[in-house]
Amino acid sequence: MLPTIPATGPPRFIAQSRGMLRVLALIERMSRFEAPVLIAGETGTGKELAARAIHYGSARRDAAFVPVNCGAIPEALVETELFGCERGAFTDAKHSREGLVAAAEGGTLFLDEVDALPARAQVALLRYLQDRIYRPIGGIRELRSNVRLIAAASPRLHRLLQAGDFRDDLVFRLTVLELEMPPLREREGDAELLAEHFVARYARHYGVAPRTLDPLDRAWLRSYAWPGNVRELDNLVQRALLLSEGDGLRLRPDDASAHPAMAMAAAPAGAAAPGAPLCSYNEAREAALSSFEQQYLLRVMKAAGGNVTHAARLAGKERRALGKLLKKHGLTQFRVAAGPAA
Repeated sequence: MLPTIPATGPPRFIAQSRGMLRVLALIERMSRFEAPVLIAGETGTGKELAARAIHYGSARRDAAFVPVNCGAIPEALVETELFGCERGAFTDAKHSREGLVAAAEGGTLFLDEVDALPARAQVALLRYLQDRIYRPIGGIRELRSNVRLIAAASPRLHRLLQAGDFRDDLVFRLTVLELEMPPLREREGDAELLAEHFVARYARHYGVAPRTLDPLDRAWLRSYAWPGNVRELDNLVQRALLLSEGDGLRLRPDDASAHPAMAMAAAPAGAAAPGAPLCSYNEAREAALSSFEQQYLLRVMKAAGGNVTHAARLAGKERRALGKLLKKHGLTQFRVAAGPAA
């Protein structure tokens, strides 16, 4: 969940980029219908924010919005959490318990990280989606529900489908409507807008004087790749606001060499060699991004002692995604530890 999401009520979007404005228009249209929605996007792009917006823009707005992180539920308990259980259904079931489907009756059930569902739970969810009837674990009576289902998945869902580790028939059921949340690096101008919003928001929250962003910070905001997306920016602004002294606010890192795009943006005019050809904006951006990725990977792998799994946790990325980046830059000498990536 992004820190900007309120516990209840419609969310507020901060955006001016064309990509996000298209997303907001789609959200408004999707709110009118009862069909299931699959929201795709990287970690921190605001998938739950979009799900809340769809719910609170719909006719179900006065009923419950029930979010559940599928990746945080132990595999053996997924069906119990979703559909509830009867007393005595298993050793620890001392009382009957209502599931999340029942808790969302009349409203919206949001399944975050649906790609983390184990195979057995995928079958149970598919069966429920076919006729909206379910049976609590250990129960005899079938129950009918009136719930709109919205799910969210990370980019790894496509890899799971290709590997046969996720049911394609379940994906078909979930993707009657599909929404793609763009990463922050593709939302031109939104990083500055969001940073200003977060500065004002946290200044009010913590009772500190509001600060302004200097030109170098603005240049860095535009050029940084934002692997953690809006969540990373939110946390960065909050930390900088609390730790900054005086009237200034510094968002950019002290080590500018770790962010080549920032170093280029901060370089004075005429710093390039006389007569050096000026490459296009896209070429410069791609070169800066590639250089940043390589240097960041070296730093995070050093901090993780060469352990890819640990590095993935530090970077806030899936282990497979980090491995793909390492391979892209020829950094294949590191080891992978057992256990799931963060």
